[in-house]
Amino acid sequence: MKLTGVEKQEKSMVMLSVTVDKETFDKACEKAYHQNVKRINVPGFRKGKAPRKMIEKMYGPEIFYEDAMNACYPEAYEAAVAEAGIDPVGYPHFSDFDVQDGEFVFKVQVAVYPEVTLKDYKGIEAEKAEVSVRDEEVDTEVDHLADRNARIVTVDRPAQNGDTIQFDFDGYVDGKPFDGGKAENYSLKLGSGMFIPGFEEQLVGKKAGDECDVEVTFPEDYHAKELAGKPAVFKCKLHEVKESQKPELDDEFAKDVSEFDTLAELKADIKAKILESKQRQADAAFEENLLTKVIEGLEGEIPGDMFERQLDRIVEDFGYRMQMQGIGLDAYLKMNNMDPGMFRNMFREQAERQVRVRLALETVAKMENLDVSAEELDAEYNRLAEQYKMEASRVRELIAEKDLKADLLTQKALELVKNEAKPVAPKAAEESASDAGEAPKAEKKPAKRSAKKAESGEEEKEAKKTTKKSSKTE
Repeated sequence: MKLTGVEKQEKSMVMLSVTVDKETFDKACEKAYHQNVKRINVPGFRKGKAPRKMIEKMYGPEIFYEDAMNACYPEAYEAAVAEAGIDPVGYPHFSDFDVQDGEFVFKVQVAVYPEVTLKDYKGIEAEKAEVSVRDEEVDTEVDHLADRNARIVTVDRPAQNGDTIQFDFDGYVDGKPFDGGKAENYSLKLGSGMFIPGFEEQLVGKKAGDECDVEVTFPEDYHAKELAGKPAVFKCKLHEVKESQKPELDDEFAKDVSEFDTLAELKADIKAKILESKQRQADAAFEENLLTKVIEGLEGEIPGDMFERQLDRIVEDFGYRMQMQGIGLDAYLKMNNMDPGMFRNMFREQAERQVRVRLALETVAKMENLDVSAEELDAEYNRLAEQYKMEASRVRELIAEKDLKADLLTQKALELVKNEAKPVAPKAAEESASDAGEAPKAEKKPAKRSAKKAESGEEEKEAKKTTKKSSKTE
């Protein structure tokens, strides 16, 4: 193999001109001859016994070229990349296949790792919400606990919203019964919205033993087309009314639902957990805000192939997770009326951001001369082995050391950027405090919005990490 040309192009693309010498190509043609001779008929020779030269004379020497080219170019490409000293990051695009004087020549265009620069990564200001927990939030969680531990008891009184009734119903449209319109001893929580609008409200105030007609009209968009928009009458009979009785919120309640002896201890634990959750969300949102600022300063021509490859990983990982749930990706797309192109484009922005973030953090690692020790690598392999319930040796087989080291380097770079950053209160909080004549404080609403973004970001990063680990990051 000879590398006869290296042409740098726009968008971090490189065009390689490659020549496979005559001897190597002739050996490939000879191999192609032996693979195909049994299928070629030549007058005067038994099938499979015709000499190569006779076949080439009859059909032309090009008869074996295609198979020979296919056998030669992958290895020749790898050798050319190594000789050129480039780091491909995309799929190669081959062209101009030809045979000249017995030599096989071709060109291949490939995206290479881009040369990028980073303006700023230290001392960057990024919004970070201050978090706190109100007593009302704790009380809400305690109330949810009480709901989950409530007793359902029969009561002798008219039904109210929130009660559960046991009743029979028999529905008629145009004076005739219809499929699905009848049931006995049906259990319904009033106010749940399980039945069509107007139905449950007419049962409020009824007692066990009462009989009544419930008159309603099916919605125009009702799933059963033969009933959509039509008036109906349901003959109902109540058998039982039940209410949910919450336990008293006292120390005994705390003992029953937790490991704590007092209600105060339970509330303190709930408050701490809410605060911890909010802090994680705020930290994640801060990280996303910070990375957005960092990649704004990323300069360089990033090849489109890098984005496409990351898209491939995201889609592949999504399909794998769907398969784990027993749903093939094709079936998922069909259920959601989506074509593959539309589905792929859903993740395009995410893929492009991931690529830019990765490039930015790798640049930080280089500029700061960060490194990963053998001990840190071992610790990470052991952590992954424990996380995925696998032997550490198996994890080493699945994840190349250079790939894991690259991941750890970007994590170190991210920690450096975060440690050097300057958290600032969200602008909305500053403006609100200014209007009220108070010192700026982090508002709750912006914090909640940031938290939602943070959750999305965490899922994005986890998907990225999982994809990289499962597909051996390139």
